[in-house]
Amino acid sequence: MIPDEAPQGRRVNAIGAYFSHGPQAGCFVFETAATLPESRAKKARVTREQRAAAHAVRPEQVGPIDSQRLIPFIWKVAGRPAVHAADWQRERPLVIWLDNYSVHKSEPVRQEQAAWEQAGITLCYLPSYSPELSRIEPIWHPVKHHAIVQRSHAVLGDLLTAVEAALTQKAADLLAAHCESDQLLRRAA
Repeated sequence: MIPDEAPQGRRVNAIGAYFSHGPQAGCFVFETAATLPESRAKKARVTREQRAAAHAVRPEQVGPIDSQRLIPFIWKVAGRPAVHAADWQRERPLVIWLDNYSVHKSEPVRQEQAAWEQAGITLCYLPSYSPELSRIEPIWHPVKHHAIVQRSHAVLGDLLTAVEAALTQKAADLLAAHCESDQLLRRAA
């Protein structure tokens, strides 16, 4: 007999940004979030913290990739420090390309766009149904399909750890590849 635990409702999502140009070229930053199965109880019997602990994740790691996660992530990618002036601006402009995921065009994101533009951050959107134009899709694909060797985990926290390890390794590989190609270009010049 092989014990089985239904994975319904348990998943790990990630958001990421890859710098293709500029001083941070080759850097890949990401954040992950875990989704817990919905409770079927009419009244909540355990707290969010207890549910997270039962799945071996921290409470702040639980939740969807929504505008509440996207907005701080964009500020982080832009390099805004935690403590900043109200009129903080980037030294260099930053263009962020997004697909048409509903969160990317949500009302909170639209409300934040004026602040981003003032800070030197521009959001651009890929045409609908065109993942082949996305520069980050070739990064996600091998991580999703090859880098995570063990695909089934009894504990959601173990899956989250595996995803984060695969993404961390991918980030290191991308930076190393960029540095190597940069060195080759310098030698050739």
